[in-house]
Amino acid sequence: MKTAKPFTMRTWSTPLTIGSFILMSVTGVLMFFDIVPGYVSFAHEWFSWAFVIGAGAHIAVNFRPFTKHLRSNWGRVNVAIFSVIVVVSMYSFGRITAPQLKWPISNALIDAPLSALADITRTDHAELLDKLQAHGITATAEQNIKELALQNQVDEFHVLGLVFIAE
Repeated sequence: MKTAKPFTMRTWSTPLTIGSFILMSVTGVLMFFDIVPGYVSFAHEWFSWAFVIGAGAHIAVNFRPFTKHLRSNWGRVNVAIFSVIVVVSMYSFGRITAPQLKWPISNALIDAPLSALADITRTDHAELLDKLQAHGITATAEQNIKELALQNQVDEFHVLGLVFIAE
């Protein structure tokens, strides 16, 4: 009769690293090509923590081979190159990037009255209010997404999606 192997850090760290690497790679490539349906970005951002935990534990379990790699020229150069890339990526060098715009634009849209959102989406004001009503959200043209989300106990991006995403 076989006895169960003990559940050690080695038992879970490598499979977690492999699985989360697959997820990070696939979602990262999809995001690179602006293919972001459903929860692709969410999965990439949040499950990166699984990758960090798995890789950290994997390094801890394999610390001696890890340090041996770092003693080689290629190991040190590799760490140096990627460390420089991390530092450089923190700066935009005067360029405005799409991720930098995400929250300011989202906040402006969430705070804007529905009448302005109707104008932005080139939708008749009454038609927009009817569209929201069809989803159980009663609104006036003066209200904004933030107010409607609180009033209806739904996420702001859900209401914003009803305004911007065609059915």
